[in-house]
Amino acid sequence: MSMVKETVEVEVPLRTAYNQWTQFEQFPNFMEGVEEVRQLDDRHNHWTTKIGGIRREFDTEIVDQLPDERITWRTTSGDTRQKGSVRFQRVDDMHTRVELVMDVEPAGAVERTADTLGVINRRVKGDLRRFKEFIEERGSESGAWRDRIRPGDPGGPGPIG
Repeated sequence: MSMVKETVEVEVPLRTAYNQWTQFEQFPNFMEGVEEVRQLDDRHNHWTTKIGGIRREFDTEIVDQLPDERITWRTTSGDTRQKGSVRFQRVDDMHTRVELVMDVEPAGAVERTADTLGVINRRVKGDLRRFKEFIEERGSESGAWRDRIRPGDPGGPGPIG
């Protein structure tokens, strides 16, 4: 697996940045190569991506979510294998630091080569830059989901390890 870690500071309050990130179906508005995200329930999303001409579909599960602090997920099906966490940190009343950390396992020779060349890192950096533009232009979130999901909750995978 390859680890990607990127950070961006957005000019919106912490609650606004966090709330927008919980709107997974809006991800195609700022994530390159993401064609669709369908939220299946509070924990599960179905993704359709097309990157470098390769279309992939996969499911993710949120394994830990603490409002205004973090969202942690992992893939549960499909060719794409990844896990990650996005964290939110208040800088001041109008600025929030958003840090995205992902472990990605490239599938196939083309994706391994792209990873070696730093394409995944650049893509994540671009996605965070576009998230910054998206939320700052809006000025407010398009919705919010503020429940708590804990590792080991019913329907969950158990402890993360």
